[in-house]
Amino acid sequence: MYIAKTDSWYLERLTWLIGGIFTLASAVLAAVHSPYWLILTGLVGVNLIIFALTGFCLMANILYKLGAKPRLQK
Repeated sequence: MYIAKTDSWYLERLTWLIGGIFTLASAVLAAVHSPYWLILTGLVGVNLIIFALTGFCLMANILYKLGAKPRLQK
């Protein structure tokens, strides 16, 4: 079983946290306000697919520019 390290808020962990927040928030907003909020859920999914295929993640780049450090650095 894989368990991620939780001793600090490193870049990869922050990326997953923000992805989860965006997904849950858009689902709640779609349920209580407008189904158009599901577009945000779709965009999060597209970003996950792009990351899996190319290794590029816009949110990770933004967090890195804001000072978040990756768990493993070269």
